[in-house]
Amino acid sequence: MIRVNHLSKRFGPHTAVDDLSFVVGEGEILGFLGPNGAGKTTTLRILCGYQPPSAGDASINGHDLTRESLEARRHIGYLPENFCAPPELRVGEYLRYRARLKGLGRRQANLRAVEMMEKLELTTRARQLFSQLSKGFRQRVGLADALLADPACLLLDEPFGGLDPLQRQEFRSLLRKLANQGKAVLFSSHVLPEVEEMADRILILDQGKLVLSGDCVELLQRAQRACRLLIEVEPGTTSISEDLVADFPGIEVEQLGDGKIMLSSKQDLPRSKLFKWLAARNEDVLSFANQQADLDSLFRSILESSNQSATPSKPAGTGADRQ
Repeated sequence: MIRVNHLSKRFGPHTAVDDLSFVVGEGEILGFLGPNGAGKTTTLRILCGYQPPSAGDASINGHDLTRESLEARRHIGYLPENFCAPPELRVGEYLRYRARLKGLGRRQANLRAVEMMEKLELTTRARQLFSQLSKGFRQRVGLADALLADPACLLLDEPFGGLDPLQRQEFRSLLRKLANQGKAVLFSSHVLPEVEEMADRILILDQGKLVLSGDCVELLQRAQRACRLLIEVEPGTTSISEDLVADFPGIEVEQLGDGKIMLSSKQDLPRSKLFKWLAARNEDVLSFANQQADLDSLFRSILESSNQSATPSKPAGTGADRQ
């Protein structure tokens, strides 16, 4: 349904999206995860037809975004991060107006607006001004707008921002229903729990590059293969972290404070050797325990590795991409 092939976007010397490829299938929810500035919003804008790519190509429901732009966009429903509508319009009249802009006849536009308000529980707000709506109801209006033409693909930019926990749960349930109806859903977020709870698959972006992808089960298994060990010694031991790095190459050392040190490695940690090393130094070891890795630790370690291998800082002032 959504196919992206070696997509890149440059703004002068700044590369916002760098050789990105992925596919979102029918009925699938794909979560775009990454910190602010990772390239998520720029990618969504390209897929909506708002910005042309610098290189590569993409297709929506079999229609090339460059050669068949108009036809491709007919299959897209887009919800921007900060959705807004004319404040002086009422919810019902706004949706009817948008349906007409999307090519529906007057009668069909009226019926479709009513249908979307019923589906998104906006019927009681039909005569309310957009300016009077809460953030949660504004998001619902935005999603209703995106669904008016019954698109095959939904592109949602930070759809959970500003919603309270109950609103988030309702929004997640709604997106799952839409996916179960066969729609391809691509949404972006910089908050891991949102993506973990919602997505069938996750793509992690950093500095415009795809650094990891897979379904949640695969990524969790990968996280759990990483070896982590928490050591707690008497506070005030200042050189232990530096000495561990020097004596155990390949082990990452994180000083947590209060005498707690987290060791991690992509391979098995030499626990017996580490314990003997601590004993030889006469360290007062208060605890020595394995730590179960999770997706959050995997996400953070991937971004740290990406930042360490990155080229020097990006030129300032491009304003190319917030997310």
